[in-house]
Amino acid sequence: MDPATFAVQFPAPSLARLRSLAEVTDPVSTDDLDAPSVRRRLREVDVLVTSWGCPQLTPERLADAPRLRAIFHCAGSVRSLVTDEVWRRGILVTTAADENAVPVAEFTMAAVIFAGKKAPFLAQDAREHRDDWSYVPRRGELSNRGRTIGVVGYSRVGRRVVERLRGLEVDLLVADPYADAAEVAAGGARLVELPELLRASDILTLHVPALPATRHLIGAAELALLRDGATVINTARGAVLDTAALERECSAGRLDAVLDVTDPEPLPADSVLYTLPNVMITPHIAGSLGTETLRMSDSALDELELFRNGRPPRAAVTPDAFEVSA
Repeated sequence: MDPATFAVQFPAPSLARLRSLAEVTDPVSTDDLDAPSVRRRLREVDVLVTSWGCPQLTPERLADAPRLRAIFHCAGSVRSLVTDEVWRRGILVTTAADENAVPVAEFTMAAVIFAGKKAPFLAQDAREHRDDWSYVPRRGELSNRGRTIGVVGYSRVGRRVVERLRGLEVDLLVADPYADAAEVAAGGARLVELPELLRASDILTLHVPALPATRHLIGAAELALLRDGATVINTARGAVLDTAALERECSAGRLDAVLDVTDPEPLPADSVLYTLPNVMITPHIAGSLGTETLRMSDSALDELELFRNGRPPRAAVTPDAFEVSA
């Protein structure tokens, strides 16, 4: 992992626990698997604990680690580091994506509640109008009660969003081709096809991975199905939403947007989305940051302890799951 990530995710208590679970030599962390000294050390390594900044585990690099049996990732997606060679060699891979889903769901819940009150957009209005509040009625109904919330993707995050929102007096709809209707119903929502969800939603929140099949999943035709004044929230991946189509809808004032991720990321400096009073953009902050990342460190160390004691992992990544996950 990169040095800044290591400094945040492995403070003294976490590092002490790591040393209690495994034989660790100095330096503990590296972001360069090609350095001669690291390549020599890899020959003795049974386990890698990885996070953001880990280089891709290519066949050439894995050839330097003949004893490697497990990779415990203390972040979310393993897509940037895991290769087919990892699966071919039967190396165990685990992820802390469940823990990373927690702050994203929290952020999304806050965004949904603020969207119901149009708070981000009224805040922008307040900067311009200051001592005149006559602009408030122009934002329409400012309420969360009775809203229909459309959750696209019953993923790790999507499930947690539904769990948190079901405490509100809202109607929750889910669209996900892989979800089970009974499971969604037990979670407090109703599984429907995507067009039905879009037509009914006051607030649309996206929780699908960035895959070839999900690129521009929400494009011009899908945005056109949303009712006037609906808010689009994206805390998933920028590519699942057609930026140009969203620009047109938001520029026309028909839709509002809360975007924590964009495509590209960041947006070009001349993007109209920066200037629109009905768009709120944050710099990819919904996921784990600061002390939130320690949940993921603890998870990876829990997996290491299970592995050391010969017990099955809790959050293994399989090749099949890898194909349809972030």
